[in-house]
Amino acid sequence: MDHLNEPAPAPVETAGSPVPALPRRVTVLSGGVGGARFLRGLLHRIAGTPGSPTEVTVVANTADDIWVHGLKVCPDLDTVMYTLGGGIDAVRGWGRTEETWNAKEELAAYGVEPTWFGLGDKDLATHLVRTQMLEAGYPLSAVTEALCRRWQPGVRLLPMTDDRVETHVLIDDPAEPSGRRAVHFQEYWVRLRAEVPARAVVPVGLEQSAPGPGVLEAITDTDLLVLPPSNPVVSVGTILGVPGIREAVSSTSAPVVGLSPIVAGSHVHGMAAQVLTAIGVEVSAAAVAEHYGARSTGGVLDAWLVDESDGAAVERVRAAGIACAAVPLMMTDLDATASMVDAALRLLSEERR
Repeated sequence: MDHLNEPAPAPVETAGSPVPALPRRVTVLSGGVGGARFLRGLLHRIAGTPGSPTEVTVVANTADDIWVHGLKVCPDLDTVMYTLGGGIDAVRGWGRTEETWNAKEELAAYGVEPTWFGLGDKDLATHLVRTQMLEAGYPLSAVTEALCRRWQPGVRLLPMTDDRVETHVLIDDPAEPSGRRAVHFQEYWVRLRAEVPARAVVPVGLEQSAPGPGVLEAITDTDLLVLPPSNPVVSVGTILGVPGIREAVSSTSAPVVGLSPIVAGSHVHGMAAQVLTAIGVEVSAAAVAEHYGARSTGGVLDAWLVDESDGAAVERVRAAGIACAAVPLMMTDLDATASMVDAALRLLSEERR
């Protein structure tokens, strides 16, 4: 593959076989929980290499964003920021640790909708600051930078766009003349718990959006681009749908490696199976790789990691023009996740040779 023919970095010894050193610049296209947990492992890997000059930039999905009680809520941006800044509720994987829900209970007592989307008392502060800054004329990218000054996530966190993009999901509704209606992604996920079939996924405003400041440069000027095990449709998929981003990924000189969010025929977290089915993609590690496509044929991937339980998919992925290996992909702890980073580096190094 042309994108993998650059000289490999000098290897460093680890507890196992030699692993190539992390490059200086790494860019990750991230959703919420899965992307944030992968990023924790990546930073753990960097911290375990004394003197590592590696800098990480995260381009985060903002199509999950929603306005609630007059406040702008950015679930994926906040999940990454809280997770890497030490403020996340580790059990839920979202929201603040040691959270209270007094405001939510009071709003419900007044009968204020939506009662199904709860904002914790600590979390409210973030949304209040964000909304005030947006109303004062600051773009979302500048607001995110300001919020990160408090949390110090250890990465440069960029919204995929400053424009308003909101994903909606088409579901069945016999009460509607058409038999269907569209609901906001958050209603599909939080209120309906993704328990009804998704008939279509509609990212409203995506085609009219533009990449946020620094996004295209983060992709074209990086040394390694990673698609973590985030949702390939409503997270990484919407990032790639911002005009100009897919083209930047296709043309960057850096290798592009992805990690499958599908393990043993299903998602580990979230609703990837539902939305993949909605767009007509088989729910399998190999099919997601084919959905992204090989850069050699106009897609976005050079290499793809599948879980060891999906080892039979390796040849199918390779047949699609994408380097592939089967390794453990369950992010059970920081060391396990850091090992996934090493596996990606090792696969890319083997392809260069």
